[in-house]
Amino acid sequence: MNKHPSSKESSELLGVIKLSKHAFYFAAFISLFINLLMLVPPLYMLQLYDRVLASRSEETLLMLTLIVIVMFGVMGILEFVRSRILIRVGNAIDAKMSTRLFNAMFALSNKNPGKSTSQPLGDLTQIRQFLTGTPLFAFFDAPWIPIYIGIMFLFHPWLGWFAIFAAIVAFTLTIINEKRTKKSLEESNRYFQQSQSFIQTSLRNSEIIEAMGMHENVRKRWYARYIAFLNEQSRASDEAGLWSNLSKTLRMLMQSLVLGLGGYLAIVGEVTPGMMIAGSIIMGRALAPIDLMTNTWKQFSGARGAYERLGKLLQDFPEALSPTALPQPKGFIDLESIVVVPPEAQAPSLKGVSLSIKAGEIVGIIGPSAAGKSSLARAMLGVWPLHSGKVRIDGAEISHYDRSVLGSFIGYLPQDIELFDGTISENIARYAEPKPEMVVEAAIVAGVHEMILQLPKGYDTPIGPGGIALSGGQRQRIGLARALYEYPKIIVLDEPNSNLDDAGERALVQAVLQMKQRQSTVILITHRPSILGNADKIAFLRDGQLQMFGPRDEVIAALAPKTAMPGVQG
Repeated sequence: MNKHPSSKESSELLGVIKLSKHAFYFAAFISLFINLLMLVPPLYMLQLYDRVLASRSEETLLMLTLIVIVMFGVMGILEFVRSRILIRVGNAIDAKMSTRLFNAMFALSNKNPGKSTSQPLGDLTQIRQFLTGTPLFAFFDAPWIPIYIGIMFLFHPWLGWFAIFAAIVAFTLTIINEKRTKKSLEESNRYFQQSQSFIQTSLRNSEIIEAMGMHENVRKRWYARYIAFLNEQSRASDEAGLWSNLSKTLRMLMQSLVLGLGGYLAIVGEVTPGMMIAGSIIMGRALAPIDLMTNTWKQFSGARGAYERLGKLLQDFPEALSPTALPQPKGFIDLESIVVVPPEAQAPSLKGVSLSIKAGEIVGIIGPSAAGKSSLARAMLGVWPLHSGKVRIDGAEISHYDRSVLGSFIGYLPQDIELFDGTISENIARYAEPKPEMVVEAAIVAGVHEMILQLPKGYDTPIGPGGIALSGGQRQRIGLARALYEYPKIIVLDEPNSNLDDAGERALVQAVLQMKQRQSTVILITHRPSILGNADKIAFLRDGQLQMFGPRDEVIAALAPKTAMPGVQG
């Protein structure tokens, strides 16, 4: 990870933040008046000691007190307004960035499935909280430090120089705090990410872990990562606590010492008692932003790390421009010497595969295990990026299509069926507003209509995350109905009969035939030859290379002398 985002990285993040720059300027403008009003307490003390006590005037005391009460009321209102402004700025930044990050997270998941995480949204929340919380006030108040110190010089040069000395000490402690805690905070964040990623993966495989007695071993591996996170975080918190408490102690000490210095100057007649008290209050106010920076440095470091991570993510996955709208695809597919390297892999799973599929054809993809069949499906759909070569649909590169538009013309049934939290109707309709007649029609074509009617609420039955309440065969058939929803022009079915019984397989064959009648292009990846009887062509893959491609009977005849269709396994 880059430690400091480049201008290209930061431009998008800064661009979104700069959209609210006028609100930040207004908040800083309000801070000006808040800091001016912060002078009310020392000026009140100055007048109280030097004028009221000397004159013993109750009227003067009453008027000064009333003025102070009004001023504090105004300051409270201004602080409330400033806080409201920053909260709304943070929400606006979150609203503008969340959708962009959502898209980038999915792009990362497609490219590197093992690195998929929801952390970017957490990082955005961390930045929003920093921009709307107490740490930012320290930056608004910091420019007033020299002004407060300047007032101290007006009281007496010795008071001014003492305030400068105290500010240097406080600032030095802040720098030391940053240096001492930075590495530990970075390490604790890294271990935390590792532990979160590991437990997410483990939870997705909880059934295997429970069935095979792996629970304790998995827990130990997770705990090793988690305890490393806790140790680093504790180390950072210990360091931060040390310097934060030292800063607080020294600030209180300096305020006491400046009282002593002021007392001496008052004794020798160079300042008044009011100046002595006011000087102590003003110096405390001058040191407050530095003290606040020290105490909130952990939040600042966290926000800075979140900013760098988001900058890196946005640079790696820039926002896609909306391409020129192309005509609706008819279903022609051309692969031109495609080479595919799976995420996190070194060797290619497909090596220079070329083939051409006509619209409306049924093509079977067969081959032994690890032949590259599923890689071919993902490449055809544009899910995995190509190392080289081209995938064309109706003559246009797949990247030239708007994915949100092209997706409605594609049906995909992966090996690992994933259903989403919602009703059966919503799942079949792909989370779009369900069209009841099209949902039912897709279910009928997939041969799952009768099964759905037997469920407690029919098509409105909630199935929960992942469809855990359904059997493997039921999930597969609902997934097939989703793939066939609104009769897409290109349908890719990866091992569509792996969980089906005989009745389900017959329904699958009928569904494929119906889609052929509608001139849909159907790609069947299978190890069971029973559904290849209606295929127009067969592609045989081995070791990532296309060994044969042609009419079904010719390919089967060519394979028969070598093996009784063992190439259809895996």
